[in-house]
Amino acid sequence: MTTEQARKTAEALTYSTGFGNEHSSEAVPGALPDGRNSPQRAPLGLYAEQLSGSAFTEPRSHNRRSWLYRIRPSAAHPPFTRIDNDTLAGAPFTETVPDPNRLRWNPLPEPAPGTDWLAGLWTLGGNGDVTQRTGMAVHLYHANASMERVFGDADGELLIVPERGGLLLRTELGLLAAYPGEVALIPRGVRFRVELLDETARGYVCENYGAPFQLPDLGPIGANGLANARDFRAPVAAYEDVEGPVEVVNKYCGNLWSATYGHSPLDVVAWHGNHTPYVYDLRRFNVIGTISYDHPDPSIFTVLTSPSDTPGLAGVDFVVFAPRWLVGEDTFRPPYFHRNVMSEYMGLIEGAYDAKAEGFVPGGGSLHNMMSAHGPDRETFDRASAAELKPQKIDDGLAFMFETRWPVTTTPQAAAADHLQKGYDDVWQGLERHFRP
Repeated sequence: MTTEQARKTAEALTYSTGFGNEHSSEAVPGALPDGRNSPQRAPLGLYAEQLSGSAFTEPRSHNRRSWLYRIRPSAAHPPFTRIDNDTLAGAPFTETVPDPNRLRWNPLPEPAPGTDWLAGLWTLGGNGDVTQRTGMAVHLYHANASMERVFGDADGELLIVPERGGLLLRTELGLLAAYPGEVALIPRGVRFRVELLDETARGYVCENYGAPFQLPDLGPIGANGLANARDFRAPVAAYEDVEGPVEVVNKYCGNLWSATYGHSPLDVVAWHGNHTPYVYDLRRFNVIGTISYDHPDPSIFTVLTSPSDTPGLAGVDFVVFAPRWLVGEDTFRPPYFHRNVMSEYMGLIEGAYDAKAEGFVPGGGSLHNMMSAHGPDRETFDRASAAELKPQKIDDGLAFMFETRWPVTTTPQAAAADHLQKGYDDVWQGLERHFRP
Protein backbone atom coordinates (compact mmCIF):
# COMPACT_ATOMS: atom_id res chain seq x y z
CA MET A 1 0.00 0.00 0.00
CA THR A 2 1.33 3.45 -0.89
CA THR A 3 1.63 6.28 1.61
CA GLU A 4 -1.31 8.06 -0.01
CA GLN A 5 -3.47 4.93 0.17
CA ALA A 6 -2.53 4.47 3.82
CA ARG A 7 -3.50 8.08 4.53
CA LYS A 8 -6.90 7.65 2.90
CA THR A 9 -7.45 4.47 4.92
CA ALA A 10 -6.52 6.29 8.15
CA GLU A 11 -8.89 9.16 7.39
CA ALA A 12 -11.80 6.72 7.03
CA LEU A 13 -11.26 4.86 10.30
CA THR A 14 -13.93 4.52 12.95
CA TYR A 15 -13.38 3.46 16.56
CA SER A 16 -15.07 2.29 19.70
CA THR A 17 -14.05 4.05 22.92
CA GLY A 18 -13.23 3.26 26.53
CA PHE A 19 -10.04 1.91 28.12
CA GLY A 20 -10.29 -1.59 29.57
CA ASN A 21 -13.85 -2.01 28.33
CA GLU A 22 -15.36 -5.18 26.94
CA HIS A 23 -15.47 -4.18 23.27
CA SER A 24 -17.08 -6.17 20.46
CA SER A 25 -16.89 -5.73 16.71
CA GLU A 26 -17.64 -7.62 13.53
CA ALA A 27 -16.53 -6.78 10.00
CA VAL A 28 -19.24 -9.03 8.51
CA PRO A 29 -22.75 -9.11 10.01
CA GLY A 30 -23.41 -12.36 11.83
CA ALA A 31 -19.71 -13.20 12.42
CA LEU A 32 -20.02 -12.85 16.20
CA PRO A 33 -21.66 -15.84 17.92
CA ASP A 34 -24.83 -15.13 19.83
CA GLY A 35 -24.12 -15.76 23.52
CA ARG A 36 -21.50 -18.51 23.15
CA ASN A 37 -17.77 -17.78 22.97
CA SER A 38 -16.87 -21.18 21.52
CA PRO A 39 -19.91 -22.71 19.82
CA GLN A 40 -19.77 -26.14 18.23
CA ARG A 41 -19.60 -24.37 14.88
CA ALA A 42 -18.61 -20.72 14.76
CA PRO A 43 -20.62 -18.54 12.37
CA LEU A 44 -19.70 -18.20 8.70
CA GLY A 45 -17.22 -21.08 8.83
CA LEU A 46 -14.83 -19.15 11.10
CA TYR A 47 -12.61 -20.55 13.84
CA ALA A 48 -13.06 -19.45 17.46
CA GLU A 49 -9.87 -18.66 19.38
CA GLN A 50 -9.13 -16.98 22.70
CA LEU A 51 -6.11 -14.68 23.12
CA SER A 52 -5.25 -14.36 26.83
CA GLY A 53 -3.13 -11.47 28.09
CA SER A 54 -3.36 -12.63 31.71
CA ALA A 55 -3.58 -15.89 33.62
CA PHE A 56 -7.03 -17.46 33.49
CA THR A 57 -7.47 -17.16 37.27
CA GLU A 58 -6.44 -13.54 37.80
CA PRO A 59 -9.16 -11.38 39.39
CA ARG A 60 -11.83 -10.29 36.95
CA SER A 61 -10.74 -6.64 37.25
CA HIS A 62 -7.25 -7.63 36.05
CA ASN A 63 -8.17 -10.31 33.55
CA ARG A 64 -7.32 -9.56 29.92
CA ARG A 65 -8.62 -11.71 27.10
CA SER A 66 -10.29 -11.42 23.73
CA TRP A 67 -12.22 -13.95 21.70
CA LEU A 68 -11.26 -13.91 18.02
CA TYR A 69 -13.30 -15.36 15.14
CA ARG A 70 -10.90 -15.83 12.28
CA ILE A 71 -10.51 -17.40 8.87
CA ARG A 72 -7.74 -19.73 10.06
CA PRO A 73 -6.65 -20.47 13.63
CA SER A 74 -3.28 -19.14 14.78
CA ALA A 75 -2.13 -22.73 15.27
CA ALA A 76 -1.98 -23.23 11.49
CA HIS A 77 1.60 -22.15 10.86
CA PRO A 78 4.98 -23.70 10.02
CA PRO A 79 7.95 -23.75 12.46
CA PHE A 80 9.70 -20.51 13.40
CA THR A 81 13.44 -20.10 12.91
CA ARG A 82 15.81 -17.60 14.53
CA ILE A 83 16.71 -14.47 12.58
CA ASP A 84 19.11 -11.63 13.31
CA ASN A 85 17.95 -9.20 15.98
CA ASP A 86 19.83 -6.35 14.26
CA THR A 87 19.60 -3.34 16.61
CA LEU A 88 16.80 -4.78 18.78
CA ALA A 89 17.67 -6.20 22.21
CA GLY A 90 15.76 -7.64 25.14
CA ALA A 91 16.15 -8.20 28.87
CA PRO A 92 18.10 -9.22 30.79
CA PHE A 93 20.52 -6.46 29.82
CA THR A 94 23.86 -7.90 30.94
CA GLU A 95 26.37 -6.72 28.33
CA THR A 96 27.02 -3.49 30.23
CA VAL A 97 26.57 -2.37 33.85
CA PRO A 98 24.00 0.17 35.11
CA ASP A 99 25.45 3.66 34.78
CA PRO A 100 24.84 6.31 37.50
CA ASN A 101 25.80 9.11 35.12
CA ARG A 102 23.25 11.38 33.48
CA LEU A 103 23.01 10.61 29.78
CA ARG A 104 21.41 12.37 26.85
CA TRP A 105 21.09 11.44 23.18
CA ASN A 106 20.34 13.34 19.99
CA PRO A 107 17.74 11.83 17.62
CA LEU A 108 18.53 8.63 15.75
CA PRO A 109 20.42 9.14 12.47
CA GLU A 110 18.69 8.71 9.14
CA PRO A 111 17.96 5.04 8.31
CA ALA A 112 19.12 3.24 5.19
CA PRO A 113 16.59 3.25 2.33
CA GLY A 114 13.89 0.59 2.68
CA THR A 115 14.01 0.45 6.50
CA ASP A 116 10.62 -0.60 7.86
CA TRP A 117 9.40 0.02 11.43
CA LEU A 118 10.66 -3.30 12.76
CA ALA A 119 14.10 -2.96 11.18
CA GLY A 120 14.21 0.62 12.43
CA LEU A 121 13.80 -0.35 16.11
CA TRP A 122 16.91 0.56 18.12
CA THR A 123 17.17 -0.52 21.77
CA LEU A 124 18.54 2.07 24.19
CA GLY A 125 18.31 -0.11 27.30
CA GLY A 126 16.05 -1.63 29.89
CA ASN A 127 15.77 -3.82 32.96
CA GLY A 128 14.17 -6.97 34.32
CA ASP A 129 13.87 -10.31 32.60
CA VAL A 130 11.51 -11.21 29.76
CA THR A 131 11.41 -14.85 30.88
CA GLN A 132 10.11 -13.73 34.29
CA ARG A 133 7.72 -11.10 32.87
CA THR A 134 9.35 -8.27 34.84
CA GLY A 135 10.83 -4.97 33.75
CA MET A 136 10.78 -2.87 30.61
CA ALA A 137 12.83 -1.72 27.65
CA VAL A 138 13.27 1.62 25.92
CA HIS A 139 13.42 1.50 22.13
CA LEU A 140 13.51 4.20 19.48
CA TYR A 141 12.52 3.80 15.84
CA HIS A 142 13.30 5.56 12.57
CA ALA A 143 11.72 4.14 9.40
CA ASN A 144 11.21 5.17 5.79
CA ALA A 145 9.25 2.19 4.43
CA SER A 146 6.00 0.47 5.29
CA MET A 147 6.13 -3.07 6.62
CA GLU A 148 5.11 -5.95 4.40
CA ARG A 149 5.73 -8.52 7.12
CA VAL A 150 3.69 -8.97 10.29
CA PHE A 151 5.10 -8.66 13.82
CA GLY A 152 4.01 -9.92 17.23
CA ASP A 153 5.65 -9.49 20.64
CA ALA A 154 5.28 -12.40 23.06
CA ASP A 155 7.56 -10.65 25.59
CA GLY A 156 5.40 -7.67 26.42
CA GLU A 157 3.06 -4.92 25.34
CA LEU A 158 4.29 -2.04 23.20
CA LEU A 159 3.53 1.60 23.92
CA ILE A 160 4.38 3.47 20.72
CA VAL A 161 5.01 7.23 20.92
CA PRO A 162 5.26 8.83 17.44
CA GLU A 163 7.42 11.95 17.25
CA ARG A 164 7.61 12.42 13.47
CA GLY A 165 5.22 10.96 10.90
CA GLY A 166 1.94 9.15 11.35
CA LEU A 167 1.51 5.37 11.58
CA LEU A 168 -1.27 3.12 10.30
CA LEU A 169 -1.33 0.04 12.52
CA ARG A 170 -3.01 -2.99 10.97
CA THR A 171 -3.67 -5.26 13.94
CA GLU A 172 -5.48 -8.56 14.28
CA LEU A 173 -8.39 -6.69 15.86
CA GLY A 174 -8.58 -3.86 13.33
CA LEU A 175 -6.89 -0.65 12.25
CA LEU A 176 -5.51 2.24 14.30
CA ALA A 177 -3.93 5.50 13.16
CA ALA A 178 -1.43 7.18 15.48
CA TYR A 179 0.08 10.61 14.82
CA PRO A 180 2.63 12.69 16.74
CA GLY A 181 0.91 13.83 19.93
CA GLU A 182 -0.87 10.48 20.24
CA VAL A 183 0.25 7.11 21.60
CA ALA A 184 -0.69 3.60 20.52
CA LEU A 185 -0.80 0.56 22.80
CA ILE A 186 -0.35 -2.90 21.27
CA PRO A 187 -1.07 -5.66 23.83
CA ARG A 188 1.23 -8.61 24.37
CA GLY A 189 0.87 -11.17 21.59
CA VAL A 190 -1.32 -9.11 19.25
CA ARG A 191 0.09 -9.24 15.73
CA PHE A 192 0.28 -6.12 13.59
CA ARG A 193 1.89 -4.39 10.65
CA VAL A 194 3.05 -0.76 10.55
CA GLU A 195 2.41 1.31 7.43
CA LEU A 196 3.75 4.85 7.15
CA LEU A 197 1.40 7.80 6.69
CA ASP A 198 4.33 10.07 5.76
CA GLU A 199 7.63 9.57 3.97
CA THR A 200 9.45 8.86 7.24
CA ALA A 201 8.46 8.02 10.80
CA ARG A 202 10.39 8.47 14.02
CA GLY A 203 9.52 7.96 17.66
CA TYR A 204 9.83 6.01 20.88
CA VAL A 205 8.62 2.66 22.21
CA CYS A 206 8.22 1.42 25.78
CA GLU A 207 8.16 -2.38 25.86
CA ASN A 208 6.48 -3.39 29.11
CA TYR A 209 7.29 -6.93 30.24
CA GLY A 210 5.29 -6.70 33.47
CA ALA A 211 1.64 -6.26 34.37
CA PRO A 212 -0.40 -4.65 31.58
CA PHE A 213 -0.72 -0.89 31.60
CA GLN A 214 -3.82 0.40 33.34
CA LEU A 215 -5.22 3.78 34.29
CA PRO A 216 -3.82 4.92 37.65
CA ASP A 217 -6.06 5.15 40.68
CA LEU A 218 -7.06 8.73 41.44
CA GLY A 219 -7.10 8.57 45.26
CA PRO A 220 -7.78 12.00 46.81
CA ILE A 221 -8.12 13.53 43.32
CA GLY A 222 -11.55 11.91 43.22
CA ALA A 223 -13.62 10.65 40.34
CA ASN A 224 -12.28 12.83 37.53
CA GLY A 225 -8.94 13.91 36.10
CA LEU A 226 -5.79 12.72 34.34
CA ALA A 227 -6.54 10.38 31.38
CA ASN A 228 -10.24 9.67 30.87
CA ALA A 229 -11.15 6.12 29.84
CA ARG A 230 -13.59 7.42 27.23
CA ASP A 231 -10.77 9.12 25.30
CA PHE A 232 -9.01 5.85 24.44
CA ARG A 233 -9.97 4.56 20.98
CA ALA A 234 -10.12 0.85 20.17
CA PRO A 235 -10.33 -0.52 16.61
CA VAL A 236 -13.32 -1.99 14.89
CA ALA A 237 -12.89 -5.32 13.14
CA ALA A 238 -11.15 -5.26 9.76
CA TYR A 239 -9.61 -8.38 8.26
CA GLU A 240 -7.24 -9.43 5.50
CA ASP A 241 -8.30 -12.40 3.38
CA VAL A 242 -4.90 -12.89 1.73
CA GLU A 243 -3.60 -16.16 0.33
CA GLY A 244 0.11 -16.41 -0.40
CA PRO A 245 3.42 -16.13 1.45
CA VAL A 246 3.48 -13.71 4.38
CA GLU A 247 6.48 -13.39 6.70
CA VAL A 248 5.49 -13.36 10.38
CA VAL A 249 8.12 -12.26 12.92
CA ASN A 250 7.73 -13.21 16.57
CA LYS A 251 9.73 -11.61 19.39
CA TYR A 252 10.17 -14.34 21.96
CA CYS A 253 12.37 -14.21 25.07
CA GLY A 254 14.40 -11.35 23.64
CA ASN A 255 15.04 -12.80 20.19
CA LEU A 256 13.37 -12.58 16.80
CA TRP A 257 11.95 -15.67 15.12
CA SER A 258 10.44 -15.84 11.63
CA ALA A 259 8.02 -18.10 9.78
CA THR A 260 6.47 -17.85 6.33
CA TYR A 261 2.73 -18.37 6.47
CA GLY A 262 0.60 -19.28 3.48
CA HIS A 263 -1.93 -16.60 4.44
CA SER A 264 -2.16 -13.35 6.38
CA PRO A 265 -2.60 -13.82 10.14
CA LEU A 266 -4.52 -10.53 10.26
CA ASP A 267 -7.67 -12.48 9.36
CA VAL A 268 -9.91 -11.84 12.39
CA VAL A 269 -13.42 -11.15 11.07
CA ALA A 270 -15.02 -10.51 14.46
CA TRP A 271 -13.92 -10.26 18.08
CA HIS A 272 -14.97 -9.29 21.57
CA GLY A 273 -12.96 -8.76 24.74
CA ASN A 274 -10.68 -6.35 26.57
CA HIS A 275 -7.21 -7.46 25.40
CA THR A 276 -7.33 -4.67 22.91
CA PRO A 277 -5.11 -2.18 21.07
CA TYR A 278 -5.77 1.50 21.78
CA VAL A 279 -4.85 4.98 20.60
CA TYR A 280 -4.90 7.97 22.95
CA ASP A 281 -4.48 11.69 22.19
CA LEU A 282 -2.10 13.12 24.80
CA ARG A 283 -3.60 16.58 24.40
CA ARG A 284 -6.79 15.28 25.98
CA PHE A 285 -4.95 14.59 29.25
CA ASN A 286 -6.71 16.46 32.06
CA VAL A 287 -3.80 18.05 33.92
CA ILE A 288 -4.09 18.40 37.70
CA GLY A 289 -1.82 20.97 39.35
CA THR A 290 -1.37 23.47 42.14
CA ILE A 291 -3.46 26.63 42.26
CA SER A 292 -1.74 28.01 45.36
CA TYR A 293 1.98 27.33 45.84
CA ASP A 294 4.73 24.71 45.39
CA HIS A 295 5.53 22.46 42.48
CA PRO A 296 3.64 19.13 42.64
CA ASP A 297 5.39 15.83 42.04
CA PRO A 298 5.44 14.52 38.44
CA SER A 299 3.28 11.56 39.46
CA ILE A 300 0.24 13.77 38.82
CA PHE A 301 1.07 13.54 35.10
CA THR A 302 0.74 9.74 34.96
CA VAL A 303 -1.27 8.53 31.95
CA LEU A 304 -0.79 4.77 32.37
CA THR A 305 0.84 2.60 35.01
CA SER A 306 2.04 -0.99 35.18
CA PRO A 307 1.66 -1.95 38.85
CA SER A 308 4.10 -4.14 40.75
CA ASP A 309 3.62 -6.31 43.81
CA THR A 310 4.26 -3.22 46.00
CA PRO A 311 1.27 -0.83 46.08
CA GLY A 312 2.17 2.51 44.55
CA LEU A 313 5.51 1.32 43.16
CA ALA A 314 5.16 0.83 39.43
CA GLY A 315 7.12 -1.48 37.21
CA VAL A 316 6.83 1.35 34.70
CA ASP A 317 4.77 4.53 34.48
CA PHE A 318 4.03 6.53 31.35
CA VAL A 319 3.95 10.24 32.17
CA VAL A 320 3.16 13.19 29.88
CA PHE A 321 3.86 16.88 30.40
CA ALA A 322 0.88 18.19 28.49
CA PRO A 323 -0.17 21.83 27.91
CA ARG A 324 -1.09 23.44 31.22
CA TRP A 325 -1.28 26.67 33.21
CA LEU A 326 1.28 27.54 35.89
CA VAL A 327 -0.11 29.85 38.57
CA GLY A 328 1.78 28.94 41.76
CA GLU A 329 2.70 31.92 43.94
CA ASP A 330 6.18 32.27 45.49
CA THR A 331 7.08 29.06 43.67
CA PHE A 332 9.97 27.83 41.55
CA ARG A 333 7.84 26.67 38.64
CA PRO A 334 10.10 24.42 36.51
CA PRO A 335 10.80 20.90 37.78
CA TYR A 336 12.83 21.15 40.97
CA PHE A 337 16.26 19.66 41.65
CA HIS A 338 15.82 16.11 42.84
CA ARG A 339 17.14 12.60 43.28
CA ASN A 340 14.64 9.83 42.83
CA VAL A 341 14.34 6.16 43.74
CA MET A 342 12.77 5.69 40.29
CA SER A 343 14.70 5.82 37.00
CA GLU A 344 13.54 8.23 34.32
CA TYR A 345 13.87 8.13 30.55
CA MET A 346 12.50 11.35 29.09
CA GLY A 347 11.68 12.09 25.46
CA LEU A 348 10.38 15.12 23.61
CA ILE A 349 7.62 14.93 20.99
CA GLU A 350 7.51 18.58 20.00
CA GLY A 351 8.64 22.06 20.99
CA ALA A 352 10.81 22.70 24.03
CA TYR A 353 10.89 21.43 27.61
CA ASP A 354 10.56 24.05 30.33
CA ALA A 355 13.43 22.67 32.46
CA LYS A 356 16.12 22.72 29.75
CA ALA A 357 17.31 25.70 27.76
CA GLU A 358 18.96 23.73 24.95
CA GLY A 359 20.25 20.31 23.92
CA PHE A 360 17.03 18.40 24.65
CA VAL A 361 15.36 18.19 21.24
CA PRO A 362 12.41 16.34 19.68
CA GLY A 363 13.41 12.78 18.86
CA GLY A 364 16.18 12.83 21.45
CA GLY A 365 16.05 11.70 25.04
CA SER A 366 17.72 11.72 28.44
CA LEU A 367 18.27 9.01 31.03
CA HIS A 368 18.49 9.81 34.73
CA ASN A 369 18.88 6.53 36.59
CA MET A 370 17.82 6.12 40.20
CA MET A 371 19.41 8.56 42.64
CA SER A 372 21.15 10.46 39.83
CA ALA A 373 20.81 14.13 40.72
CA HIS A 374 19.15 16.22 38.04
CA GLY A 375 16.90 19.20 37.49
CA PRO A 376 16.89 22.51 35.62
CA ASP A 377 20.04 23.68 33.91
CA ARG A 378 21.76 26.88 35.01
CA GLU A 379 20.08 29.12 32.45
CA THR A 380 16.61 27.82 33.37
CA PHE A 381 17.35 28.18 37.09
CA ASP A 382 18.49 31.78 36.73
CA ARG A 383 15.52 32.72 34.55
CA ALA A 384 12.88 31.02 36.72
CA SER A 385 14.32 32.39 39.96
CA ALA A 386 13.86 35.96 38.72
CA ALA A 387 10.68 35.58 36.65
CA GLU A 388 7.56 37.62 37.32
CA LEU A 389 5.08 35.12 38.76
CA LYS A 390 2.03 35.87 36.68
CA PRO A 391 -0.17 33.10 35.24
CA GLN A 392 1.75 31.34 32.47
CA LYS A 393 0.44 28.93 29.83
CA ILE A 394 2.85 26.11 28.90
CA ASP A 395 1.69 25.07 25.43
CA ASP A 396 4.82 25.10 23.26
CA GLY A 397 6.09 21.63 24.09
CA LEU A 398 5.03 18.04 24.66
CA ALA A 399 7.41 15.86 26.67
CA PHE A 400 6.97 12.46 28.31
CA MET A 401 8.70 10.01 30.65
CA PHE A 402 9.03 6.26 30.95
CA GLU A 403 9.60 5.95 34.70
CA THR A 404 10.64 2.58 36.17
CA ARG A 405 11.44 1.13 39.58
CA TRP A 406 14.73 -0.40 38.39
CA PRO A 407 17.85 1.12 36.80
CA VAL A 408 17.84 1.24 33.01
CA THR A 409 20.97 -0.53 31.79
CA THR A 410 22.02 0.83 28.42
CA THR A 411 22.87 -1.44 25.51
CA PRO A 412 26.45 -1.34 24.15
CA GLN A 413 25.15 0.44 21.04
CA ALA A 414 23.54 3.17 23.16
CA ALA A 415 26.60 3.59 25.38
CA ALA A 416 28.87 4.02 22.34
CA ALA A 417 26.47 5.81 19.96
CA ASP A 418 27.71 8.74 17.92
CA HIS A 419 24.52 10.60 18.83
CA LEU A 420 25.20 10.25 22.59
CA GLN A 421 25.86 13.81 23.72
CA LYS A 422 29.29 14.39 25.19
CA GLY A 423 29.48 16.74 28.14
CA TYR A 424 25.83 16.58 29.21
CA ASP A 425 27.00 17.31 32.77
CA ASP A 426 28.09 20.77 31.59
CA VAL A 427 24.50 22.06 31.61
CA TRP A 428 24.72 22.21 35.42
CA GLN A 429 28.05 24.04 35.47
CA GLY A 430 27.90 27.61 36.69
CA LEU A 431 25.30 26.93 39.40
CA GLU A 432 27.15 29.21 41.77
CA ARG A 433 27.16 29.54 45.50
CA HIS A 434 24.59 32.10 46.65
CA PHE A 435 24.64 31.27 50.37
CA ARG A 436 25.24 34.35 52.49
CA PRO A 437 24.99 33.61 56.24
